[in-house]
Amino acid sequence: MTKHTQINIKYILMISMVSALGGLLFGYDWVVIGGAKPFYEAFFQIADNPSLQGWAMSSALIGCLMGAALSGLLSDKYGRKRLLMFSAFLFTLSAAGTGATSHYTLFIIYRIIGGIGIGLASNLSPMYIAEIAPSHLRGRFVSLNQLTIVIGILLAQLANWQIAEAVPTGFSTEDILSSWNGQNGWRYMFWAEIIPAGLFLILIFFIPESPRWLAKNSSKTKVEAILNKIGGSGYAFSEYETIINSINNSDKSVPLSQLKSPKLKPILVLGIVLAIFQQWCGINVIFNYAEDIFKAAGFGVSDILFNIVITGIINLVFTFIAIYTVDKLGRRKLLLLGSLSLCLIYVCIGAAYYFNISGTILLVLVLLAIATYAMSLAPVVWVVISEIFPNRIRGVAMAIATLSLWGACFALTYTFPLLNAALGASGTFWLYGGICFFGWLFIYRKLPETKEKSLEEIEQEIIK
Repeated sequence: MTKHTQINIKYILMISMVSALGGLLFGYDWVVIGGAKPFYEAFFQIADNPSLQGWAMSSALIGCLMGAALSGLLSDKYGRKRLLMFSAFLFTLSAAGTGATSHYTLFIIYRIIGGIGIGLASNLSPMYIAEIAPSHLRGRFVSLNQLTIVIGILLAQLANWQIAEAVPTGFSTEDILSSWNGQNGWRYMFWAEIIPAGLFLILIFFIPESPRWLAKNSSKTKVEAILNKIGGSGYAFSEYETIINSINNSDKSVPLSQLKSPKLKPILVLGIVLAIFQQWCGINVIFNYAEDIFKAAGFGVSDILFNIVITGIINLVFTFIAIYTVDKLGRRKLLLLGSLSLCLIYVCIGAAYYFNISGTILLVLVLLAIATYAMSLAPVVWVVISEIFPNRIRGVAMAIATLSLWGACFALTYTFPLLNAALGASGTFWLYGGICFFGWLFIYRKLPETKEKSLEEIEQEIIK
């Protein structure tokens, strides 16, 4: 066995960070629309049209579903690297087009294009890193993807805050429309994404293809050359043998119908439920509807933009904690801790709304929820679903799990206003608390620990 000290950490970090730029763009594209919301709504004159408001906010999710659905089959056929290149191009096109258009329909089209990029990157970036990183470092490196997502979220929040001119209290929709914010500010919020998207598009040319994909589709020489750069000749030899044995001992082509087999179905269900739970735990409501949540807590527009930046900073800080602990404490412990803690925090948030407690107390509870999510469910679910599926079905299975995640995200985003109207803010957060409790119960019963195990060892343990 190759010693850990022979692993080329700098090289793995470099190619992982390039791949994880897909996560950064995912985070930026996902959140930027929240800060631009009051301004583009005034520009397109949809501030009094809930249907068009909702469509503008959630249209990217349609693209996410399309990208996630395509990513598995296309990445298995054309490789992880080529699909990452395509996602980088889509991010660039979406950022430029969304900011340039003055027509609502084209605005929606460009948002959907960006959503396709998100759907591709959200599947491919963690999968690529999982297939590159050595087993004892995999959790930490896959968590880099979540770190860049969080950085992208924070960059979008900072861009929105800095680009937007101060909005006086009591400003009407007409006042916003005639202001610089309403005419041009929101455009620059979207255009700022062109810089990281262009960088991603350039740098992706300089990273190798996934050695596990190449092992199924290319020559031994190419695979060993990449593995040798990662860990030296001894690592390359042992890792190549492990990968090839895994491929030879399984069907090289697995029909979709076989995913329902007694051996594969339980692991597919595990991945799908974890992906759905990551969304239905409710935290993305805080990001997507931060304006409404903080407005209900008594904050004005400018204060809301600043508070949103605070949530982004907390998100970033506690993601670093996750990266440090995911390979030490393990995936299972962090998921159990996060789901139960979120349950308790949501009970308190619901109580705060129920008893009309607003201001600083509610802000602190929201920050606690974000901190808990950032160090547990946010990164760890991506780590788990990137490593639990067998080599021969990883592309398709991850695509199904990611598709489930974005479907759940659409349901969460779409239903929050409806739940908020029917149950009130208190009832809605209590509902999310109940979901977190059942998520904790599922993880406790079904999820084994996967830290410090190779992808092939995980496959042998789960599929018996």
